[in-house]
Amino acid sequence: MTTTAPTRTTRASSTASATASRSRRSAWRLRHGTGFWVIAAAFLAVMAFSTLPTPLYALYQQRDGFPTWVVTVIFAAYAVGVIASLFLIGHISDWAGRRRMVLVAIVLEIVAAVLFVFWNDVSGLLVARVISGVGVGALTASATAHLSELRSVARPDEGPRLSGTVSTAVNTGGLALGPLIAGALAQFLPQPLLLPYVVFLVILAIAAVAVALVPETVERAEERPAYRPQRVSLPAGSRSAFSAAAIAAFAGFAVFGLFTSLAPSVLAGTLHETSRLMAGVVPFSVFAASAVSQIVLARATARTQLVLALAFLVAGLAGLAIGVLTAGLVVFVISGVLAGAGVGLLFRSAIGVAASLAAPDRRGEVLAAIFLIAYIGLAVPVLLVGVALIFWPLVPVLVVFVIVVGALSLFAGLRMLGRTGRIVRTVRA
Repeated sequence: MTTTAPTRTTRASSTASATASRSRRSAWRLRHGTGFWVIAAAFLAVMAFSTLPTPLYALYQQRDGFPTWVVTVIFAAYAVGVIASLFLIGHISDWAGRRRMVLVAIVLEIVAAVLFVFWNDVSGLLVARVISGVGVGALTASATAHLSELRSVARPDEGPRLSGTVSTAVNTGGLALGPLIAGALAQFLPQPLLLPYVVFLVILAIAAVAVALVPETVERAEERPAYRPQRVSLPAGSRSAFSAAAIAAFAGFAVFGLFTSLAPSVLAGTLHETSRLMAGVVPFSVFAASAVSQIVLARATARTQLVLALAFLVAGLAGLAIGVLTAGLVVFVISGVLAGAGVGLLFRSAIGVAASLAAPDRRGEVLAAIFLIAYIGLAVPVLLVGVALIFWPLVPVLVVFVIVVGALSLFAGLRMLGRTGRIVRTVRA
């Protein structure tokens, strides 16, 4: 009896202390509405940093004298990091917390930026790209969910449209801005292999501080659930339709992989365009076209989107082949824009098909499978191009790449098109 009262007093005191501590911490937190835009800005910064090295690969190549196939390996290292991260840690923000995972992702990008500054030979570039890919994989799902949850608290009657639009815009927009920023800095300011990373080190550090002040939307579980990798599920009754969507995602991201790895080398070596700004403008145009096509045609029917996707993509890929064969810079750039627009619509259609095939309780797992296949498409074809470049010149290898990816896109797109009446619904923003 003599120990009961002190124990209760101690527990009450501890509870009161914890409550006061939470109150003090919450006083430093931003409002949910402000936090929404902070997370959006951090998301944009990380995605821009992930494509920052794109126009700089040719400069590394000139400085160190390594062959073009090494560029494909360095780029593929990033995709390997993303794939591993999506599979192993991309989903744990559901119980570890959204803000915490966004912070982890930003810290990983800061580590990668430091490596780019201080260890920028081939081995350092490989390590930095893997770490950057892991950060992007950790960020994408966490930041997307965090944006939705922050907005739903700040504007409970608004609906999910704005948060979905913002997350898509900052994701693709960041991918587009990275090469443009790096190309401009490299063109007009000194230290092109140093200054872009220093600038983003500052931006990422500011982003980390700002994100630390954003409200958390997931309470950490008192008892941590057993860890498991991301589940990946295929729809059992619709394997044929799913395979078409998966091939479309694979082929579309292979085009992205080509432009974010080899476009600067093609510009400098085949098209004799040595402008560092142009090396950033071309991949920027491809990603920007992808985003714009999805926004402009968001309310078109799925069938219309698929038809336009195939038309844009085939025309773009054919133009790429003509551009490298004739050393035509204008043809190459315009073809990249067309191909980017086609990839955006094709990937959107593939996501729509996959989502329509899955039961509601399995949709996340099915979409996870599509994204993993897409990122495999980002890495594997570029690696095969790199292997081919060991034995053959760049131009014929790119022509073969165009033919194979074009054939895969047509095959997958036509199969999806043939099933639109049964499984594809109108894809809305």
